[in-house]
Amino acid sequence: MTPPPFPDAWADLLVVDVLDEDAGLAEVEDSRGRTYALPAEWLPGVADGAAYRVGGGAGHLTFTPDPTGARELRERSKQTLLDFADEPGADGPGDG
Repeated sequence: MTPPPFPDAWADLLVVDVLDEDAGLAEVEDSRGRTYALPAEWLPGVADGAAYRVGGGAGHLTFTPDPTGARELRERSKQTLLDFADEPGADGPGDG
């Protein structure tokens, strides 16, 4: 896989949501909230819930296991939900 020309176009963290050993694919979520499938053989020690740091350069990608990556991605997701929460009092429960 060749990385996009601009480093900001790809994510720095992936977490395996589902590992399909029969198909040889790992369904992953990245730090930007996108989900897609990668060949499981690209991810060293692949397992459900495993996290990887993504690096790249000169036409290649590297996936480095990160034991704390899944927790970090969950925390980012929580913060995103808080950032986009509706303001209280505007058509919320208990109004009227």
